[in-house]
Parts: sequence; structure tokens; C-alpha cells
Amino acid sequence: MGTTPTGHPSPDILQHKWYLYLTEFFAGMAVMAVELGASRLIAPYFSSSQIVWTIIIGTIMIAMALGNIYGGRAADRDPDPDKLYRRILIAAVWIAAIPFAGKFVILAVTALLVVTVSTNLLIWAALITCLIVFVFPLFLLGTVTPSLAKFAVESLDDSGKTVGALGAYNTVGSIIGTFVPTFISIPAVGTAVTFLIFAGILLLLGVVYFLFSKRGRGRMLAAAVPFVLLCALTPSVGFAFWQDDLVYEGESVYNYLQVQEDDREVILSTNVLFGVQSVYMKDGGLSGMYYDVAMAAPFMSQRPDASCDILVLGMGTGTYAKQCSEHLGDMNVRVEGVEIDGKIISLSHEYFDLPESIKVTQYDGRAFLNVCQDRYDVIMVDAYQDITIPFQMSSVEFFTLLEQHLKPGGVLVVNMNMRVDAADGINTWLSDTIASCFPYVYVVDVPYSGNRELFASNDPAMLERFEAQLPGIAEPALRRMMDRVDADIVPYHGGGLILTDDKAPVELLGMAAIDELIQEELAYYKEAFRRDGISALLG
Repeated sequence: MGTTPTGHPSPDILQHKWYLYLTEFFAGMAVMAVELGASRLIAPYFSSSQIVWTIIIGTIMIAMALGNIYGGRAADRDPDPDKLYRRILIAAVWIAAIPFAGKFVILAVTALLVVTVSTNLLIWAALITCLIVFVFPLFLLGTVTPSLAKFAVESLDDSGKTVGALGAYNTVGSIIGTFVPTFISIPAVGTAVTFLIFAGILLLLGVVYFLFSKRGRGRMLAAAVPFVLLCALTPSVGFAFWQDDLVYEGESVYNYLQVQEDDREVILSTNVLFGVQSVYMKDGGLSGMYYDVAMAAPFMSQRPDASCDILVLGMGTGTYAKQCSEHLGDMNVRVEGVEIDGKIISLSHEYFDLPESIKVTQYDGRAFLNVCQDRYDVIMVDAYQDITIPFQMSSVEFFTLLEQHLKPGGVLVVNMNMRVDAADGINTWLSDTIASCFPYVYVVDVPYSGNRELFASNDPAMLERFEAQLPGIAEPALRRMMDRVDADIVPYHGGGLILTDDKAPVELLGMAAIDELIQEELAYYKEAFRRDGISALLG
């Protein structure tokens, strides 16, 4: 056994630099794995928008910077490797606890902010959650590089080479820690187990060090016991742990997914706090949601004796496609869809009875249009999931591309799912952008919902054709819905708020809209808390 630069006993395992480089490699890997895991832990509650990503990256970078500063000073003051590997053990246990305790922290922070914050609730909730859950373990991992540099550098003659090698190992580890969670571990075993895997790697680093040093058995035991307990407890705590009616809960490369089922319907949600993404009515009836209103588009585009080719961008589990196929059969409907998430496509056949005859392409909606040569009578855009609005599917360039894929007289229908009437809100921007590409635009609010459907075409007769076909609709429920659309639909006259590929601040606009909707919903609870205190909320 040798000594550290200040005479501390150094375990034999540190006499060769390979273990120092290995520690640097896995520390870099763990940092990136935690960062990606953080986005998946938070997204079901606060969305996966660019704003949330910015908060995650910002807080993690702050933690790493502070860790670098502290680690460098600590290494100069007392370059004892025991302290470094003790910090790694603590970080390992904390990271293992994140998927178990993090969900409770998220709900506690949200509950607190509900009665204390008036604006930007989701931003504050995501920021405070990141500060509580992720800063400390990544601060500890931030101390690794400067500490290892102190142990690895033997003389000034090779200091640059050694520090460069440490940086390279950290970078390569970070690269692997970026790809493995995204493409392997999260889709295969989920976010929670991904946290446990990388926490286990860090734990193993510390345990091996202390085994070779022949000391620190109490530290190893103090880290190993809670880690094992967390491995046993964590799988029992889902994202929506308060729900007991889920028939499926899992994750894909793109989404957290949950399926609920009762005697009447099957529902898909891609998050915990915001609504329904797809629904299957077991009796074959209409959904009672925005899909029903959007079924006006085929009547606007077609005469009764004509066939109707429909494309759905953002297919989900196929609610709109199925309804059009089943309830517009006299129109000779042919429907196909595009869905980026392959796991959702699988769920659509397993739980939602989507017929194999309805073609679904796994692809990004805009990328599909770039390579597709077909044209359609109706294109349905249903790719906006609450606050998460893909900027590339909201710009004037995108809607121009859609116009080029419509047949003469074709109709575009867009589901806008945050109905806020601010003059400069997200729906105004989207509507103005669409109106800059289509001369005839109409909107209708979905009854008992926060959704708004927008219909656009180059054909001035679209509304006349729709009204002419109303008497011929034989199905009573569909006829009532179309009559309601006819009564509520109004023309939209575009303004100058245009989204482009270069400038599309959809995250900020969406955050403002969801914030307003949340405040409207929480007004009652805030008043109850102001009047009667916490007992009112508990009651």
C-alpha cells in the first residue's frame, strides 16, 4: 500500500491509474443517466417541453459546477480517497431513492405551490423538484473529477496528459450514459430500474474501493442495506401510484404510458396530470370527445357518393380513425395514420381493438409528409399533447406542406387542446399561422372540454357542402353532433401572429396557456385554503 500526495495510506487498487479512470468513466455515465432519467421522472407530471428540459439541464449544471469547486478545494486541503468514495456511496444511495421518493416529492411540491403560487406553477414546481431531488447527488458526483486529478497526477510533467485522459474517460462515459437509458434501459425496464442500475454501478465502485482498502465495512453496509431495500420497494410505486385501475403502465422511447379500463371504455394517457390521449368505446358509440367534432371534416370535403381518403398525424391508438371507419362507412372511407411511438401502436392493437386493415406508419408526422407522395381528402393533425407542442408541426412551413398534400376541396382539421382566449395565446398563434396558408378557416369549441377544432380549406364551398349533407346523416348520435357543430362553428379571420421554423415559441405560449387553465381549476381550492386553512384541503 502506497500513500497519497499528503501521506495518507493509499489502497493498492489506486496504485494503478486504471481504477481512477474507471471511476471517472462511470461517474460521467451516471451523471448523464440521471439527467435523462430526470426528464422521464418529471415529464408525466410537468411535460417534456423545452422549458422543463432547460430547468433540468440548468440545475444539473449548477450542481456539477458547485461540486467541481468543492471537490477541488477538498482535494487540495485533504486528498483522502476514502472521502471521495464515501461521497460516491452517498450519491449512489440518493440516486437509488429518486424513483421511489421523487414522485412523492413532486406531489408534495405541487400541492404546496397550488395554494401559494399564482403564476408559472409548472415552472416553479419543476424547478423546486429538481433542486430538492437532483442537485445533491450530482453535486457529489461533481467532486469526482478534481479529486481524481489530485490522485492521478504524479508530476507536473504528465499533468496535462493525465487530466486529459480523465476528461476523455468522463466524456466517453457520458456518451454511453446518454444512449443507454434512451435506447436500451428505459424502454426495456423503465425509468425506475434505470436509476437503480446506475446507482448500483456507483455503489459497486465504492464497495470495491473499500474492500481493497480493508476498511470502511460500516460505510459499505450503511450504503448496501438501503440500496437493497429501495430495489425491493421501488417497483411497487408507479408514476400514478394512487391509482389502482390501471391495466397497463409502462414507458417507451417517447412517452410514459398508462391504460385504464372499465366496463364502458378503455383510455390511454401519456402523462399523469393532464387528460386523455385516446379512448375506445366498447359499445362502438361516439367518444363524447373532440374526435366526434372532428368528424365534420369528411362531410366538408366530400359529396355523399365519393370516397374519402383520410390521414391522421398523431394517430395515438386510432380513436379518430376507427370512428371515421365505423360511422362514415357510406362514404367509402379509407384511413391511415402516422404515429411516432411504436409502443402506442402496439397498445392500439392489444387494448383498443384497432383493425389491422387501418395502416399505421411509425414515423414523425412532418418527416412522413416530406417523403409521402399521396394526397388526401382530409388530414387530421392530433399531435399536440397539452403543453408539449412540436414546434416543427406548428409552423407556416408545416401547414404549407399539409396544404400541398390535400386534394382539391380537401380539408385540414387540427385539434387544439388548450382553449384559452388570450389575444396573443397559443391558439391565436396557431390559428393565425394556419389562416396564412388557407383562405377559409372555421373553428368550433368542443362541448364540455378545453379543446377547439379548427377546419381549413382552399375551397369556399366547404361549409355549404357540410350543411347540405346534414339531412342525409342517418345515425342519430352523429347527426346530433353534426347539428351542434353546424350551430357553433364560426369563421376565423387570421392576424399577424405567425409561427415559423425559425421562430416558434410554442413552449412559452403553451406554458402560459396551461398556467391559466390550472389557475382557473384551482381557484376554488385556493379560496378554501385561504378561508379554512389546510383542514379544508384535507377534508
